[in-house]
Amino acid sequence: MTVNYKFKTKPFDHQYTALERAEDKKGFAFLCEMGTGKSKMLIDNLGMLFQEGKVNFALIIAPKGVYRNWIQREIPDHMSEDVHYRVIRWVAAPNKKQKAELASVKENYCGLTIFVMNVEAFSSLKGKQAGDWLAKRYGKHGMIAVDESTTIKNPQAKRTKALHKVSAQFEYKRILTGSPITNSPLDIYAQAEFLEPGILGYDNYYAFRGRYAVVKQMKMGAQAFQQVIGYRNLDELTSKIDLFSYRVLKKDCLDLPKKIYTTRYVTLSKQQLEMYESIRRHAMVLLDEGELVTAPAVITQMLRLQQVMSGHLKTDDGEMLTFPSTRMNAVLDIIEESSGKVIIWSRFRHDILEITRTLNEKYGPGSAVSYFGDTSDDERNDIVTNFQNPKHPVRFFVGNPAVAGLGLTLTSAHLVIYYANDFNLTNRSQSEDRCHRIKQEHPVTYVDIICEGTIDERIVKSLQSKIKIGAQVLGEEAAEWLTLKKNTT
Repeated sequence: MTVNYKFKTKPFDHQYTALERAEDKKGFAFLCEMGTGKSKMLIDNLGMLFQEGKVNFALIIAPKGVYRNWIQREIPDHMSEDVHYRVIRWVAAPNKKQKAELASVKENYCGLTIFVMNVEAFSSLKGKQAGDWLAKRYGKHGMIAVDESTTIKNPQAKRTKALHKVSAQFEYKRILTGSPITNSPLDIYAQAEFLEPGILGYDNYYAFRGRYAVVKQMKMGAQAFQQVIGYRNLDELTSKIDLFSYRVLKKDCLDLPKKIYTTRYVTLSKQQLEMYESIRRHAMVLLDEGELVTAPAVITQMLRLQQVMSGHLKTDDGEMLTFPSTRMNAVLDIIEESSGKVIIWSRFRHDILEITRTLNEKYGPGSAVSYFGDTSDDERNDIVTNFQNPKHPVRFFVGNPAVAGLGLTLTSAHLVIYYANDFNLTNRSQSEDRCHRIKQEHPVTYVDIICEGTIDERIVKSLQSKIKIGAQVLGEEAAEWLTLKKNTT
């Protein structure tokens, strides 16, 4: 590690260790839990390599909801003042000023150039062409890094293939994620291949799957396929991952307050129960028919079951039906029992708008703000700034975890309510840690609103299973998490 490197912000001990492990390795993974400062680890690693004369360019890639944070916060906050650098942001449809900024990447520059792109761009021809050009021009003396690398876990996805091609032309490669395994141990393959082809010992995904998964031949109608039904040799896989990565958990390196999980049980109204049972029976018919069922059909039914519990349902012709839900009353009761700022998550747009409206009516205009797909970039920056300001009247942050669950710091809150979960462990883990990270001074309480004997419980159990599998592959004990009533099925 560079002895004379001048840090802008002093690293924690675990960040020093990460830098020593990564140093000048060609491919490396910062598998560090959210809130442990892995962005700083990458920035310091990049700054050191620049000062050693090994790189003069970096392509940093992150999800759409995160990549602006690198430009506005992470790089300015952590890059050494001894490093002369410029930052250029990718824009798919640039205005005149943005076109000039993008064109400047072609000009010679005596310092470090950092080009920031959103990972979604690599699903488009324009984005792939830009990545290829940058790789050819700067890759020999450059670093490419993917933040939240589970976005490239699918080896068959267009953007994964595109980024593997681009990555092959860069001298240094890095991935960052706190949850590299969110569905199954097979998630790690494409992320590792980004760092170096064959780094796990297999030159194709199916050979890798054959070693670490148990598969069974299945048949649906006339179509035969292989279904993964279990996993094996996971200790061996853990040992291989350890060779090119650094893993740290918050509980092992930060004196953060604890997480507290609890549930608030609600019941369905008579109208909700009738609708729920009707949809559930239809879903079961689909499943029982076997050869007629398609995954989208079952997913749609499950989505509708959740919508009914939230008090709304979108019909096939696009009409939105709404009806009273005890979930909203539960939110108001929880808030009445608490003080300070509150985060409320839901996967549904209708929920977010309705919760925001209800809270603004009860606690005053401007007390609640919403953060989801329709929120503009300017609004997003203002929302986070205002919510983080203890003197600002914004008290309630109501968001979609798929949109707002990445990259934000919301440590002003220490109460988090989950109004409607989904099956995505990344969304859940990321959204939890928006407030449980460096600078959090209070224990954080997470309240899941659960209707007993419904899909709510199936979602929680699915997430618990994924947490256990991920911990096993990474050689850890599964984190303590939400506990349901013991008598539930």
